[in-house]
Amino acid sequence: MRSVRRNGRMRHAQRKRRLSEPPPRRRQVEDLAGFDAAVEAGALGEAVVQGVDLSERSEELLSAECAGAVFLGCRMHEGVVLHLTARGAVLFPDLSVDRPYHPTRAQLYSYDELMEGFDRQRPGSDRDTIDAQIYAAHRDQQARHRTLDALAERLHDHAVDDALRGLLARHPTGRVVGVMGGHALRRGEGLYADIARIGHRLTTAGRLVATGGGPGAMEAANLGAWMSAYPAGDLDRALALLAPAPRYDTHDYLVAADDVRRRWPNGADSLAIPTWFYGHEPTNAFAPHIAKYFSNSLREDGLLAIATGGVIYAPGSAGTVQEIFMDAAQNHYATFGAISPMVLFGERHWTDELPVGDLLARLGRDHPWRELVAVHDDVAGAVDYLLAHPPRAPDGSPLEA
Repeated sequence: MRSVRRNGRMRHAQRKRRLSEPPPRRRQVEDLAGFDAAVEAGALGEAVVQGVDLSERSEELLSAECAGAVFLGCRMHEGVVLHLTARGAVLFPDLSVDRPYHPTRAQLYSYDELMEGFDRQRPGSDRDTIDAQIYAAHRDQQARHRTLDALAERLHDHAVDDALRGLLARHPTGRVVGVMGGHALRRGEGLYADIARIGHRLTTAGRLVATGGGPGAMEAANLGAWMSAYPAGDLDRALALLAPAPRYDTHDYLVAADDVRRRWPNGADSLAIPTWFYGHEPTNAFAPHIAKYFSNSLREDGLLAIATGGVIYAPGSAGTVQEIFMDAAQNHYATFGAISPMVLFGERHWTDELPVGDLLARLGRDHPWRELVAVHDDVAGAVDYLLAHPPRAPDGSPLEA
């Protein structure tokens, strides 16, 4: 009996030790080259293979040691599936069949991918794009509530999360800056140009601009970031090209964006995080990296969470106000282990029309994050304030390097 108890205690201690240890880091495999390298290294059993067509790798799959391997949405022959399952691999089915999106995609979207099917010579062709097809499928899912489609959407958003983490891993902590603001802001307005110049200045200063990926202030910020790869005067030229097509619900709007991308094709990096919840709005054309989600709540909270370098808020309405107080709550409770600057751009809007600034001052009273809130009216002042106030520890002290 004592031996049984002793063995039981040993097993319990071993399990407790295993749970306290970090799990082994798995090899991420997202293409055939990565798969071949994992097989050659004898490491397939430690790999997560995501969204790869393995139809031509049956021989390798049948001969490799695969116990513990995870295959997410990979294509392979039926006999291989049975073999892998019997040998201890974990397989999630390929749910991309009959869907216009791949639920286990391994990369973020590009604008060209989402706009496949658009013809600048044919008004109405925006309804034929991949982006529009995915939006139609999402609306159908919202109406019918099919379990498998709901699962596919959630897997997709998890995959986008994973791809986004890969992008952010290449940017130092505190270098991602959000620019928020109203979607109704039109090209050609002075405020649109100001927000574009904010995006330009931030990118030139080495920040990765992140927006909600829609029209209005969001497009302006991504445009400014894009144009920072070119001489300063070219931003004014791009703004002039866009101004005659101010409304996002017109064909000319998309053609004007295409004109800018053709004339200045190699824009600087920035990030857009839109959602098919607002799929009637076009994804803006000026972000090389697009993390598009089905879930708007995941997208909004996540966008603010990654903007550790702070957020500049252009004038907006209910949606922008909501984002301001979501950000304030993250700072108030140091949800992600840091507090970040919040810059309200447009004093009249944020102190008279929507007096958010005063409420933030009251809410942040006696809290360190209150010192990181400012209201500015000019582009240089807003950007300079944000750059001069890096994120801090929850107690207001400098973050450790």
